[in-house]
Amino acid sequence: MNTQLDVITLGETMVLFDAGSNGPLRYVNQFNKRIGGAESNVAIGLSKLGHSVGWVSKIGDEELGHYMINTIRGEGVDISRVVLDPTERTGLYIKEKLTDRNQVYYYRQGSAASKMASSDIDWEYLSNTKIIHLTGITPLLSESCFNLVDELFHFAKKHAIPVSFDPNLRHKLLEKVPNGKERLMDFAKRADILLPGLEEAEYLLGTRDYDEIADFFLASGVKKIAIKNGAIGTYYATSDNERGFVKSYPVSKAIDPIGAGDGFATGVLSGLLNGSTFEEAIDRGSLIGSMVVSVSGDIEGLPTSREIEAFRTNKQDVLR
Repeated sequence: MNTQLDVITLGETMVLFDAGSNGPLRYVNQFNKRIGGAESNVAIGLSKLGHSVGWVSKIGDEELGHYMINTIRGEGVDISRVVLDPTERTGLYIKEKLTDRNQVYYYRQGSAASKMASSDIDWEYLSNTKIIHLTGITPLLSESCFNLVDELFHFAKKHAIPVSFDPNLRHKLLEKVPNGKERLMDFAKRADILLPGLEEAEYLLGTRDYDEIADFFLASGVKKIAIKNGAIGTYYATSDNERGFVKSYPVSKAIDPIGAGDGFATGVLSGLLNGSTFEEAIDRGSLIGSMVVSVSGDIEGLPTSREIEAFRTNKQDVLR
C-alpha cells in the first residue's frame, strides 16, 4: 500500500443487540442490531470528518461478521486488513435498559478478535500511517492480544509513529487478568498521546490530582495527556510545558453515555491531524463527546464537519 493513512486503529468490535424497550431482558421481545467497539468507533468518527482511516481486527466469517464489515466499510473506513476467520465467531453484547441505568452483558469470550496475534497483522500496512490508536481493552482480551499490543508499541517506536492510547477501563475484563492493572500502566506510560478519564487515572495511580497525574506520565515519556472529567471538563498537559483546562460542553439531555470517550478521542486526533493546538483539539473532542451522548448508539451520534459547524453556530440545516 502506497497511500499513507491518517490513522490506523486496531481492536475488537462486537455486534450489539440493543433492547427495544425498558425493563429486564426476560420481558424484552425486540432488539435493535448495531455495532460497537471503541477502536472502530474512533475510526468511523475520523472517517466522517474526512480523514483516511484503517481498522484492523479479526472477526468470524459468518453473517454477523459480514454485517459488521459492511457497516464499517460503509462509513468509509478501510477494512482491507481485517481477517475473516471461518472457524471462529464474532463477539456480541446485549444492552438492557433499566429504569435507573443501562446494563451491558458481554458474550465475547473466545471470540475471533480475542485470538488476534502478530501473524494476523500486515506490518507494512501498519507502517503507512501518521497515528496508531489503541485502547486498554485489546490487551486484556487474551494473552495473544496482550503480546500483539506490546509488539505494536515496539513497532510504532521503531518507525517513529505516534501512539494514541485510551485506557478505556473494562472492569469485567480486569477481573479476569490478575496483572491487568500493571499491563495497562505499562502501555499508558509508553503512549505518545494519553487520553484517560480521571477515574481511570486514579485507578492506575491512586490520586485525583491533575498535576500529579500529568507529571508522572510526562516524566515517563508521554508527550500529550488529556484527563477527562465528565461534564466538568478536561485538564491537559504536554511535554512542551503547556497546561490548561477546557470546560465540557453542556448537554441538555444525555440519551446514551456509551461512546462519549470515543467521540472525544475522535475530536482530539482530528484536531491534531488538522494542525490545531492541543487545547483546540481537546475542545473539538469535548464538543464531539457532547454530541455523541445526545444520540442513542455508539456511532450514530458521531458528526460530520458540517454538523460540527452547525452545532457551534447553533444553526440547523434545512433540506428542502
